[in-house]
Amino acid sequence: MSGFSKYKLPAEVVAALTAQRITDPTPIQEQVIPVVLSGQDVIAQAQTGTGKTLAFVLPILQKVDPGNAVTQALVITPTRELAIQVATETKKLAKELETIHVLAVYGGQAVEQQARKLRRSVHIAIGTPGRILDHVRRETLDLSKVSMLVLDEADQMLQMGFLEEVEAIIQQTRRSRQTMLFSATLPQQIRLLAKRYLTKPADINVKGNQVAIETVRQRVVKSTESNKQSTLQRLLDEERPYLAIIFCRTKRRVKALCEFLQKQGYEAEEIHGDLSQNVRERVIRKFRSAKTQLLVATDVAARGLDVDGITHVFNYDMPPDAESYIHRIGRTGRAGDTGLAITLAAPSDGPGLASIERGLRQTIEKQGPESETSNRASSKSGTSRRVSKKPDSRGMRDSATRKPKPMWKAKQKPTSKVREESKAKQKPTLNAKVQSGPKSTANFEEKLDSRQKSKLESRSEPKQRHGFKAQAGRSQSRRQTEQTGQARRGRNRQAAGRRQGRPGSKV
Repeated sequence: MSGFSKYKLPAEVVAALTAQRITDPTPIQEQVIPVVLSGQDVIAQAQTGTGKTLAFVLPILQKVDPGNAVTQALVITPTRELAIQVATETKKLAKELETIHVLAVYGGQAVEQQARKLRRSVHIAIGTPGRILDHVRRETLDLSKVSMLVLDEADQMLQMGFLEEVEAIIQQTRRSRQTMLFSATLPQQIRLLAKRYLTKPADINVKGNQVAIETVRQRVVKSTESNKQSTLQRLLDEERPYLAIIFCRTKRRVKALCEFLQKQGYEAEEIHGDLSQNVRERVIRKFRSAKTQLLVATDVAARGLDVDGITHVFNYDMPPDAESYIHRIGRTGRAGDTGLAITLAAPSDGPGLASIERGLRQTIEKQGPESETSNRASSKSGTSRRVSKKPDSRGMRDSATRKPKPMWKAKQKPTSKVREESKAKQKPTLNAKVQSGPKSTANFEEKLDSRQKSKLESRSEPKQRHGFKAQAGRSQSRRQTEQTGQARRGRNRQAAGRRQGRPGSKV
């Protein structure tokens, strides 16, 4: 018998849970589900990976009225990935409940396509603040009948600057709604938000820090900023992760690190805010199916990334605080599995690391850079072994099975100057042949008479087949010949005339 049967959930939902091998509720589910079913507001402090999604989805599925074709439940998430994840989990459980319709609304998809679905009938809407407000302004989403409101990962919405949009959405709902707020931490602004919009909420804390620490082994590896790439490369070859997320501080560093890993032969992909929604979904699909085994990401882009089988988390850049650190390492060590979180620490990261340890109330194991020194020494002595970066189903395979990538450059076309020099070398002129002979040019010319010398000079000069000078010379010679002929004919005529007019001459 399933442990969820005691909550009097629909039989179809319990069967769907059993089919997914989910039989017993987690601590957060045990505490939240009864409170939500009773109709009370909730503030639940829980980390990612504790099962908080089912803690609010299961009561919502029980309380939604399929016969009422209005939006009755609204879930607000900070990122598109988390909206997709929550919607996917909800649809899996509502699969047998054909009369309950679920829709995810987020940026990156066509607004009109979402609007058409909203006009038909959507009982549960799940989305990001910006796109939800967009539909509200277009009047394609009516929130006046929403009776259950969920703020998922409220601290992240605060960090991303969505608090004004969230309040604008809340004000579109009715006052008599039930509100559930889930957050890993509760900073002052989130507490003020809860005080303003929640009514006598139940305060639930499952001590998520301890949950994360118990299932994830943690280690700090000392390095320098200039050696971080080589340090990470060494750790990847040593650990051989099946699936790993590598966190960087900025999008620029994500791009640079991913490019470096790909050049080294690793199967790596990047995910950050500059990617389109289609590209992000393709990257996540490849990572989820283990076609990509290394995912380089920013904190925001990895929000809501729910992938089974993540064995390692690498903090390439130090997290800004303990809260972000917990969110990062919470990607591994889920569902009873163990994981490993390795943080690279440069000398300038000392204060940040101390702050994280104070927030965790524990000291993290530290490893010095001596292993890097030994690796450099062994490489100088020629005893180091290079390990392949291409991972297979077991992790990484040996370099003997991988062909090295060719590193040649494309051949460039020779310039006209180079071609002329090449022709000059291949086809020397007659002058060059004469100069290269065994005798000097002066001695050779002494033995030539004037006619041979003129022939040699004329032969060495380039011929002008159609030159204007040659044509002019021929025209001038023709004119001279014609003039000479005309003069000769004129003299002959004059002589004939004199003979005819002489006295005593015979006719």
